[in-house]
Amino acid sequence: MELNMPALGLGTSGNSDPDTCRKTVADALDMGYRHVDTAQMYDNECAVGAGIRESSVDREEVVVATKILPANLAYEDALSTAEESLDRLGLDYVDLLYVHWPIEAYDPEETLQAMDELRESGLTNHVGVSNFTPSLLEEAREILDAPIVAHQVECHPLLQQEELREYARTHDHRLVAYCPLGQASVTHPILEEIADKHGVSVPLVCLAWGLAQDSVVPIPKATGDHVRENWEARSIQLDDADLDRIAAIEERERLLDPDGAAWNW
Repeated sequence: MELNMPALGLGTSGNSDPDTCRKTVADALDMGYRHVDTAQMYDNECAVGAGIRESSVDREEVVVATKILPANLAYEDALSTAEESLDRLGLDYVDLLYVHWPIEAYDPEETLQAMDELRESGLTNHVGVSNFTPSLLEEAREILDAPIVAHQVECHPLLQQEELREYARTHDHRLVAYCPLGQASVTHPILEEIADKHGVSVPLVCLAWGLAQDSVVPIPKATGDHVRENWEARSIQLDDADLDRIAAIEERERLLDPDGAAWNW
């Protein structure tokens, strides 16, 4: 079964108010979004599921993704907490289940065996990983029976992830970009000039840049009017000169990093 992942998704990290989260998800789906991303870590799976059911969109039309908490990545815990996630979502399956961070209880053999079994049992249709280095991706591909269909990482013009984008193209999976707007804090004179040229904000230039990259699927988190602003950013057409100028930005800024990460980024 091939995963048909839409070019733009809705992130829900930080959207922990149940009513706001439920309404955001329902409104986004009714607006046209067809990819919703959550996680055990976000403590909002119940609200995300409620929003999916409240929308006018059939469940089968939506790519629903969640992620297993790093502390839950031991074999038995991964199996049991994945079922708990489905219970909270109110769904029989998710389209995509991720290993969230390869830290804490992550053990390649145990964790990935559990991911294979969850796919074989039909609780998820596809397996993904998040915040892996190229060497960890290689290791996971060797162990997993299931193909990796998505790798979720922070990605924006000040963290362009050239190596991981190339890896995604080479191995035919999607690089799912969180923080694609740079959390509205990423700025640079080049981005400001391009924003002025197109009459939009710097965060929307960041999003348009992500949408223009091969194999990249941005999942900006948003509520309220920003949900529609991000959706309409699909019409922003950066030209080759814009993309070349952004590619030439040398500054790098990472916004998120796990406590106790065991590798150099």
